[in-house]
Amino acid sequence: MTAPMRLGAVIITMGNRPDELKALLDSVARQDGDPIEVVVVGQGVKPTGLPEGVRAVELPENLGIPGGRNVGIEAFGPGGRDVDALLFLDDDGLLERTDTAELCRQAFAEDPRLGIVSFRIADPDTGVTQRRHVPRLRAADPMRSSRVTTFLGGANAVRTKVFEQVGPLPAEFFYAHEETDLAWRALDAGWLIDYRADMVLLHPTTAPSRHAVYHRMVARNRVWLARRNLPAPLVPVYLGVWLALTLLRRPSAPALKAWFGGFKEGWTTPCGPRRPMKWRTVWRLTRLGRPPVI
Repeated sequence: MTAPMRLGAVIITMGNRPDELKALLDSVARQDGDPIEVVVVGQGVKPTGLPEGVRAVELPENLGIPGGRNVGIEAFGPGGRDVDALLFLDDDGLLERTDTAELCRQAFAEDPRLGIVSFRIADPDTGVTQRRHVPRLRAADPMRSSRVTTFLGGANAVRTKVFEQVGPLPAEFFYAHEETDLAWRALDAGWLIDYRADMVLLHPTTAPSRHAVYHRMVARNRVWLARRNLPAPLVPVYLGVWLALTLLRRPSAPALKAWFGGFKEGWTTPCGPRRPMKWRTVWRLTRLGRPPVI
């Protein structure tokens, strides 16, 4: 008889949402099946008031979303190898159902090539899933599960063998596009990614632009993403498409200034190691409905 998959959970926090964090931890503790080991990473704060058995890691400063999550991964051994898969959950989210962990175990057990599962995010009051939270171009029906080419950073599960093979999240990104960077590397290594509408994280509806660094980080990291991962001929195509889309959305003058500042920064600063994906991976992405030019 095969032993059930060992699951862990990584939650990063700034310490400013204690009530929401407690509710999330309670929802993790209510999951069916074997208990999930949880690590809470405090970004420049000491996590307090945690339930018994929940481990805390205090960072001296805010390392950003990918940096904080990488610390959480290593809390489960190098590359997270002490468990079979890790759940990454936003600290103001809530697992709606008690069978989400068991659904994750089942999904990974049934498909050994499945590396990442992206959950559906829904507003706790309205039940609505924002279009931007469906990680595919055809996003009109958030209730349709499918194979995808990226995933949602604060509502997912990753098989730890993915980190062992392709490495951690890109800490230098700090915020924005770190999920797609990991997704492209995982796909290039032969892993698959699924979006599952039946695995739900309740999360208040918000706009990403609430973050002061949003426009600069999005533009800078978009350039870094292309420079790190795309074959050379696709880099200008990908960035040209996103430049056009940004202008078509008609952002405010301050937002556009910040975006162009980030775009320039993306070209003039180190982006980390360059490992362009194989052309067969480009074709796989295209067949999945999202060629890496958009």
